[in-house]
Amino acid sequence: MKQFKALMFEGGTSEPYIGDAVVREPKGTEVLVRLLAAGICHSDLHVLHGDNPATERIVLGHEGAGIVEAIGPDVTAVGLGDQVVMSWWAPCGICANCKNAREWLCQDTKALQNTLPDGTSPLVGADGESLKPFLGVGAYAEYTLVPQAAVVKVPHSVPSSVAALIGCSVTTGIGAVLNTAEFRAGQTAVVVGCGGVGQSVIMGLKLAGAAEIIAVDLSEDRLDQARLVGATHVVNPGAVDSVEAVLARVPNGVDFAFDAIGRPQTIPTLLPMVRSGGAGVVVGLPPREEEIGIKVWEMVVTGKRLLGCYYGSSRPQVDFPKMIDLYLAGMLDIESLIGEEVPLEQAAAGVKGLERAIGKRKIVRFGI
Repeated sequence: MKQFKALMFEGGTSEPYIGDAVVREPKGTEVLVRLLAAGICHSDLHVLHGDNPATERIVLGHEGAGIVEAIGPDVTAVGLGDQVVMSWWAPCGICANCKNAREWLCQDTKALQNTLPDGTSPLVGADGESLKPFLGVGAYAEYTLVPQAAVVKVPHSVPSSVAALIGCSVTTGIGAVLNTAEFRAGQTAVVVGCGGVGQSVIMGLKLAGAAEIIAVDLSEDRLDQARLVGATHVVNPGAVDSVEAVLARVPNGVDFAFDAIGRPQTIPTLLPMVRSGGAGVVVGLPPREEEIGIKVWEMVVTGKRLLGCYYGSSRPQVDFPKMIDLYLAGMLDIESLIGEEVPLEQAAAGVKGLERAIGKRKIVRFGI
């Protein structure tokens, strides 16, 4: 067993805090990871805001990379000392969707219950009380324990901060383009919301050979960052109507419109921006009970589609290595997404700071 520091949250109106936790030794196909870096992501802010409410004490964070410290006797994919990136979506491997190579739709994963595949937590608080890892990872912590299905080996030449982002935002955004939309070179696109996921969508569009990439955001800082990672044009809806601005640029509409926010104010703008036969892709995660109105008649007669995209329609054991290879080949400048690195003690402030819509990502760096 190891005792370590972690950023904990008890739900409701409570404040996140640094506390002591204990993790047991790995068994079976479990892997104990010492964290090196963790991305500060909007999904954690959703928990603090109650959009994805915590009903029990959890360790926050889900986007992490680190070093394998110990393994269970049945682990075959990684060894001691390996650097790994963790997936917060550990597929079961045996349900109908997993067997049909649709692991992102696994019917039996326990990720959303914040547990291991057997429904238990490997953690307890140092006080002996219940503690669960958010999305089965709990990355704002010095240590975590995850199933083998949730780790992918990463060469030590890849910075841990880069590896951490591959674990969620980069794969989600690029996967939305390559997997969900099946985007083709020469097509056009709009990206609504230019935070970490939106910027990764833009990077994916650039990688895929988009003819035009129009970025939409209220934050000038994020629009500057969108230009840096590949946007050809930008629109601030605080100054102009975003739909009108897009149609002025591409009169018949773009091929794809990606929503990386997931709000009722933004999702309805997607279909008016796309051409007949085009598609809106909802990548940002809305509150669970959110509903929107859609003009179904228009969808039918124009052939427009509205697609849901969960985790970039990705297969972590397949797509993470692809992202790593693209990075090592110089085709994905993931480091351009990264801004300040902060210690664990500043993780809570970093999550709350996402409300200010800053351009670059903050990374929790362990040991600084």
